[in-house]
Amino acid sequence: MPPAYVIVQQFINALSLGSVYALTAIGLAMVFSILRLINFAHGDILMVGAYVALGLSLAGLPFWLIVLGTLLATGLAGLLMERLAYRPLRGGPEVAMLLTSFAVTVFLQNLALMLVTPRSRAFPVPDLLRSTVALGPQLQIARIDIAVIATTLMLLVALTLFVTRTSLGIAMRAAANDLIGARLVGININQVIVTAFVIGSALAGLAGIIWGARVGKIDPLMGFNPVLKAFVGAVIGGFGSLPGAVLGGYILGMLEILLQAFLPSGLAAYRDALVFVVLIVMLLVRPNGLLGSTAPEKV
Repeated sequence: MPPAYVIVQQFINALSLGSVYALTAIGLAMVFSILRLINFAHGDILMVGAYVALGLSLAGLPFWLIVLGTLLATGLAGLLMERLAYRPLRGGPEVAMLLTSFAVTVFLQNLALMLVTPRSRAFPVPDLLRSTVALGPQLQIARIDIAVIATTLMLLVALTLFVTRTSLGIAMRAAANDLIGARLVGININQVIVTAFVIGSALAGLAGIIWGARVGKIDPLMGFNPVLKAFVGAVIGGFGSLPGAVLGGYILGMLEILLQAFLPSGLAAYRDALVFVVLIVMLLVRPNGLLGSTAPEKV
């Protein structure tokens, strides 16, 4: 049994990593719940957010303004993605929109490769977030982990209040439950869908900042791994369910960190394989995920 301080340290690391997956999974779940679209280009919005933050940092802006600028830029990118790539295909075959998401992914990745080159770039982190907080003689917690966890929890509370207390949020829930019915009762479907893309993309941009700060570097292909893990987390929690996406993201973060920390060294390299084994078992036991609806799909 490892010492208590090691368990606490790994638990904090897991919460921090799970926050990245949760923020990314929310955007996937919001869009899927309304359009039944798995938007794999969502990971490249995360990459765009990281590079926007890098550019604003090189311009000498304060960190809070970098975060705000990144949220605005990635929210705008989500709006343009929906308006130019997905809206013209709405109402067509679902496979067409899925293939379009891959096309948008390829476009954004190649655009980034041309503009910023394939090489990795160091990601700057404010000095305040580089330090650690001592909670005992042996337990040191990075300030960035504390900031990530606190920020994510506040955003999740704000998002919960938005979807449950505002007319637009309630309209989004109605559209997710029955898109055609929501249209028939006068809900502006275009506004609802655009809102889902903008909010999801802004959260992905924030996840890009967090990912770059955790890893210490960014590159044009950095979005693939987080969006894949966020997709797995969303499936575990219940795809299309916002609470499920959050829960699944944190469960996946816990699995990754704890497997890495406590598996024998010979098995730690197979961490990702074991995570996908958990996913397969979950789909066999509970195909709709932990919090997914058991109601049949509307056709």
